[in-house]
Amino acid sequence: MKKTYHLCLSAGDEVMFRDLEDYHRGFNCFALALYKTGSTGLAEAEMSTHMHQLVQTTDPKGFMYCFRQSYGMYFNHKYHREGRLGAEHHFTMEVAGYHHTVAAASYTLRNAVHHGVTPTPYAYPHCSASAIFRREMGKFLDEKILPTRSYSKYIGRRAEFPNNYKMTESGVFTRESVLDIPQMEALYGTPRAFNFYMTRKSSEEWESEQKKDGSLLQPVNIQLIERGVGMQDITRMIHFESGKADYRKISDCELCTELDKLARERYGKHSVYQLSLKEKQEIAEYLYRVRHIDETKIRRCLVLPRHP
Repeated sequence: MKKTYHLCLSAGDEVMFRDLEDYHRGFNCFALALYKTGSTGLAEAEMSTHMHQLVQTTDPKGFMYCFRQSYGMYFNHKYHREGRLGAEHHFTMEVAGYHHTVAAASYTLRNAVHHGVTPTPYAYPHCSASAIFRREMGKFLDEKILPTRSYSKYIGRRAEFPNNYKMTESGVFTRESVLDIPQMEALYGTPRAFNFYMTRKSSEEWESEQKKDGSLLQPVNIQLIERGVGMQDITRMIHFESGKADYRKISDCELCTELDKLARERYGKHSVYQLSLKEKQEIAEYLYRVRHIDETKIRRCLVLPRHP
């Protein structure tokens, strides 16, 4: 029998999704892993350094292995990288009960807000928030759907997928065709209730509410959801719930795209993974002193080792 799990995979000191193609391939690999393992996807969010997934499955470990193997092969081939992508172990949390599930789904969908990437979940394209109550919220899918014969260009010829999976011209499966959106809409009940949870602030009241389920499971909060990511400034993440952050700063995706292009055009390398330590340090010095980019962002986008 399937159980519901919140899963989180972190890239550690690296960036897991370096450009838009990576985000699209990541979701496609997630979709294919769902089909291959007979699992059901409820909600997901792909951040540059990690991803959150709410999945119903009989084998959470097998599901994550399937995803990691597929996406890791793609990533290593594209960037001429070697080794395992992501932390050695992913974070798994069982979810049960109405209030517990609503909280886990909401924190998953709001992840970009907590990381100061966007002021609302709906403005972030790499999560399923906009697919839930899409029509009622005034959002419409305006991309054309590709013919099935064209899918192999984006997922490979050997990939197996169900007939209901639909892919847009951007080369990514639609979330409506992959995820159990009707189940999510039934969970939240109405568009107004869904919008309430997408903007609800973290509180002890929300944690206490989850005790109504009568479950012995730990209440869902930011600390628990982000446990699989590593070091996080929880106070700062809660502050971002008010929609107050510098959204104009360069994103990891934008910086990584720029750096990989620089590696190819100036240094003749496939990506930053082939740059020497000296070359990386020269670029880092420029980014920090001239463009005033945050050191932590520079290090993860350049894959620079931490100071000893």
